[in-house]
Amino acid sequence: MSRLADSVPVAAAASVATPHLAELLTLFSPAFPIGAFAWSHGLETAVAERVLTDGASVEAWVRVLLDRGSGWNDAVLLVEAYAAHQAGDAARFAAVAELAEALAGSAERRAETLALGAAFAEASQPWAGTGEAERREGADAVAYPVAVGRLAAEAGFGLDETLLAFVHGFAASLVSAAVRLVPLAQSEAVRILRRLEPDIRALTERAGRSTLDDLGSAALGSDIAALRHETLPTRLFRS
Repeated sequence: MSRLADSVPVAAAASVATPHLAELLTLFSPAFPIGAFAWSHGLETAVAERVLTDGASVEAWVRVLLDRGSGWNDAVLLVEAYAAHQAGDAARFAAVAELAEALAGSAERRAETLALGAAFAEASQPWAGTGEAERREGADAVAYPVAVGRLAAEAGFGLDETLLAFVHGFAASLVSAAVRLVPLAQSEAVRILRRLEPDIRALTERAGRSTLDDLGSAALGSDIAALRHETLPTRLFRS
């Protein structure tokens, strides 16, 4: 009895800290129908060119993207989109949507973020605020992190918990692509994600305090791989 009593306050505290955990687990589940499985974010090129050959190289690749690559930039864009939509500032939101599209460094990266954004906006309509889904019909597609920021603000999700779920989903999607391409064993993929947890938390904390002035990428290898994917002779993924 005492053990049960002691556990109740802990459970209650966890519920307060992440009140929308159930919703976020659904929205960023690999099974959520946005088609993320079809995009490798340039990772397919790195595997084809033998840059990525094992779990260690995949882990290092993803870590760079989280620390100073597209993973970081997407998190910053999500924060700005969240703030703009929460404030009801349509001009500010339109500006970050335009910026997110412009930051895509290749045709495939642009297609990827817009396709994922459009699919997320459609699939997440049950979580949107009253009337938001209807008002959004026919609107131009926005980049994936912008769509996520908008939905999170509409649904009243906390920014920190949304960022954590989004960044984890970003890393997990890349590791999943590596499982199919390198290939990696599922057990190794799980170990990679376990070792990336501190990086995911660190990115979440940094991004939560960020502004657009913090945008910037130094993951040139990933950017070049994304460009080269467009002419890769044999492709399993769309990017």
